[in-house]
Amino acid sequence: MSETDAMSGTDATGPGDLAELTVAQAGALLRSGEITSVQLAEHALGLIEAHDAALHSFVLVTRDQALERARQADRELRGGLDRGPLHGIPYALKDIFDAEGLPTTNQSRLTVSDVAAGDSAVEERLRAGGGVLLGKLATYEFAMGGPSPDLPFPPARNPWHTEHIPSGSSSGAGVAVAAGFLRVAFGSDTAGSMRGPAFHCGTVGLKPTYGLVSGHGATPLAPTMDHFGPLGWTVADTAAALQAVAGPDPRDPRTRDAPAPDYLGGLTGDVKGLRVAYSSAWYAHDPETLPEITEGIERALAHLEGLGAIVEECKLPAYELFNACGRIVMAAEGFATHERNLREEPRKFGRITYQKLLPGAGVGAADLLRAMELRRRLTEALDQRVFADHDVLITACGQTTAARFDAFPLDWPPPRLANDMQTIPFALTGHPAMSLPLGFAGNGLPIGVQLVGPRFGEAGLFRAGTALEAEFGRRGTRPALTTGAPDDRHATA
Repeated sequence: MSETDAMSGTDATGPGDLAELTVAQAGALLRSGEITSVQLAEHALGLIEAHDAALHSFVLVTRDQALERARQADRELRGGLDRGPLHGIPYALKDIFDAEGLPTTNQSRLTVSDVAAGDSAVEERLRAGGGVLLGKLATYEFAMGGPSPDLPFPPARNPWHTEHIPSGSSSGAGVAVAAGFLRVAFGSDTAGSMRGPAFHCGTVGLKPTYGLVSGHGATPLAPTMDHFGPLGWTVADTAAALQAVAGPDPRDPRTRDAPAPDYLGGLTGDVKGLRVAYSSAWYAHDPETLPEITEGIERALAHLEGLGAIVEECKLPAYELFNACGRIVMAAEGFATHERNLREEPRKFGRITYQKLLPGAGVGAADLLRAMELRRRLTEALDQRVFADHDVLITACGQTTAARFDAFPLDWPPPRLANDMQTIPFALTGHPAMSLPLGFAGNGLPIGVQLVGPRFGEAGLFRAGTALEAEFGRRGTRPALTTGAPDDRHATA
């Protein structure tokens, strides 16, 4: 297939195609008995078998277990038991989340054979909510490395064109949702690892407020910056997925001791009176930012204002302060998390991961203390300058479309790690942030926008996102997929 054909996409066939049903549509049909969870699971498994040989989004497909859970969901729904918005809905987990009896490989030779003794909090809640786990999704090594070929599984590929990366580290989640294998998937975000794949694959990706979703049973990277949450095909799908996993967990002291609010009740698209802030200083005059992205943000702001939102410019601290501070904190915590293996078994790491983790050894206590103090002041600045008077901040998510794989060579000099994302500020401060698609650049690859809210202000992001999606989302367009013979890209259980 030519690059032009691969990037052109295909029009979705509408609600009659099981892959194009939203979570709400599928849920309504499941509850009315017009479709079954087994049908949804078998359809998804068929798509994965037919197309994932070219995309590598899954590292493990749990076919037998998935069909058993789907049969159980059908029995419960027929009997009148309703476990929530994802009851009977297929999903998959980034391969850093434990699921009892399944390997948590972290895409690393160090842990490729580790089998989970119990469920992570995310999987525990999804299981309790009647969801149907289809398997484990590709990631960068320990949610930190890059699209490296020197790891146990091949890196996932962007479904809009397979010569381009899907971004990371929740790479498989972005690919699987964009390709139509899943409505929702679950990943982690320490500097942009859900928003990056969402931006580059044309899906919705939400980094919730720090502590809204438990990280119990998820492999840590930088514990004060690790966030856990959903990617979805639509804003409403993402809200339903968050509803299923958010809430306190006594096993994770980072979580807030308060129930999650109703995220599904405000998805009307009504933004009248919504207070929207923006600051173009981070991206608009940067030569690295594609004009289509700046223009897309301007269109989004104008559309919200036309619907009755109050749009105002604000002044943000310099992006470089957020970036430098976040890199220091993440480097120090990442090295501390992996220090033992870095010292004892360094050759078992992939090269990109090793090169990204090792600089943390040079971060001294004084450096980290200064970074933590700057972090406090930057967080306070956002709270006082922006969110004291606004419900949503709109800014760039990424500056360019997805990089090609050949931007990540493994020979010397070290790989040029594409750093076009502007996501790390809000992983540092803990504010909720969502990547929302806005269409495509001139090369046919997806672009989008980032919506940020006050702490625990996810409902405002969904409110604004619903209005923007209705105008710009192009949710009826999917990448054109190839059909390939099965290979050894992942295991089947």
